[in-house]
Amino acid sequence: MTTVAEAHGLTPAQLDALEHELENLRADVVAQLGAADVAYIRRIIRIQRWAEVGGRASLFLGFLPPFWIIGAAALSLSKILDNMEIGHNILHGQYDWTKDPGLSSTDFEWDSSCPAKGWQHYHNYLHHTFTNITEKDRDLGYGVIRISAETPWTPANLGNPLYALGLALIFDQGIMLHDVDLGHVRAGKKSWAEAKLSLTNGLRKSGTLAFRDYVMWPAFTGPLFLFTLAANAVANVVRNVWAFIIIFCGHFPHGALEFTEEECEGESKGHWYFRQMLGSANISGGRLFHIMCGNLSFQIEHHLFPDIPARRYQQIAPQVREICQRYGIPYNTGRLSRQFGSVIGKIFRYALPGRSTHIASAPPRTPEKASTELMAA
Repeated sequence: MTTVAEAHGLTPAQLDALEHELENLRADVVAQLGAADVAYIRRIIRIQRWAEVGGRASLFLGFLPPFWIIGAAALSLSKILDNMEIGHNILHGQYDWTKDPGLSSTDFEWDSSCPAKGWQHYHNYLHHTFTNITEKDRDLGYGVIRISAETPWTPANLGNPLYALGLALIFDQGIMLHDVDLGHVRAGKKSWAEAKLSLTNGLRKSGTLAFRDYVMWPAFTGPLFLFTLAANAVANVVRNVWAFIIIFCGHFPHGALEFTEEECEGESKGHWYFRQMLGSANISGGRLFHIMCGNLSFQIEHHLFPDIPARRYQQIAPQVREICQRYGIPYNTGRLSRQFGSVIGKIFRYALPGRSTHIASAPPRTPEKASTELMAA
């Protein structure tokens, strides 16, 4: 079996050198962490909280269309920030170095149906260790969507587009059920007792959040109960769809590769870095856009250094890109419309049967060709 690195013309010595460069880059960033990083995340937390307060207050006048729109928009902003820039990044341990209990990955809980501990296991460990490895990375299609030619086709995959739409609308709850992993239970790879515990914890938290958004807060507004309920529902859907778009653009657009277990067997740390680059994609945009993405618009940098504060990814992106160019590694980046458009294309394409292919079967590429290949796509 040809390894992923061999298919791209990289030797073990080059992989070791790549590892050394990226480890040095990481060390440089860690050495710079300090008060500015803490001030940044605390400022985002304040904005998120004031957005929620402002949204809740606006809904007391929700019978007037402008106030209802303002309320729904403010709550949408609050939920997106809590999920993307605050919760996701704190739960990755990006601020554990501060020793601040409020920023601790072991104590933080977010506004998500998926309990933090369960999410950390299957996302921080399984996904970030086995990124885009079929049968290992359960984020590869989330067990719902066929997104890779390596996944055997069945007639049920004809519903790919409908499954994607449904997942986008309830992405938060889908993440919660993803941790339960009923597929592995059916295959005998996970006990029902273990799955039942995950399901119980997830349903309990989902119920708490649903009571808060669809009973408690609407009740506070009295006769405007239905107006407030609708605004909360809109905010949750907006957060879900936005998270779906950003996450799928970072993992599944044209050029983001999937791998077999054999291609990655016994890989070195340098090969792991190499695989993260090949299996991830960035989205171009401005500063506000990156904040709203939780800086997951720099998915390549995030997969290389998941425990570094995400605000630093934009700073190191030019260096990572330059390293990619020197080693002939594609640096997959593009505007949101291009990346998401290619994701939609894959969802429709893999709804139909297709020949199984993998990256090791690709011919070796010269550094010059590899560094420009995606930019020409």
